[in-house]
Amino acid sequence: MTQFNDAELSAIGAAEELDLESERRDGTLRDPVTMWVVRADDRLYVRSVKGTSGPWYRGTQSRHRGRIHTGGIQQDVTFHEADPAEHVAVDAAYRGKYSRYTSIVEHVLTDRARASPLRLTPR
Repeated sequence: MTQFNDAELSAIGAAEELDLESERRDGTLRDPVTMWVVRADDRLYVRSVKGTSGPWYRGTQSRHRGRIHTGGIQQDVTFHEADPAEHVAVDAAYRGKYSRYTSIVEHVLTDRARASPLRLTPR
C-alpha cells in the first residue's frame, strides 16, 4: 500500500480543512465537500458527521477513490474503512486538533460519526 511522504503527512495533517471529491462509477469526480482532516500516527483520516448515511460518505463507497485538495496539495486518494482499533486514535486526533471548536468537535465524536472514519492513502 502506498503511503504519504513526511512532507505530505505534515501539510495535510496540519491543514484546518480539505476539499474531498469522490469518484463516481463512471470515473468523474463529484463536487468537492469541505471537511476536517486529522492525522493519527502516520495516517490521515476524515469522518462524516452524518455517519455512513451522509451523502459524501455514500459517494466514497461506489469506487473508494477520489481526490483531495488542501494547502496547495492535490492528491488522488483511495478511501479505506478504518479498523475499529483505529477509532480511539482518530477520536483523540479530532479532540486535540479541533478542541477550540468545543461546540462543533463533539459532532465528529458521536457514535454515528465514529462509524464512518475513512483512512486516506495516495494513489
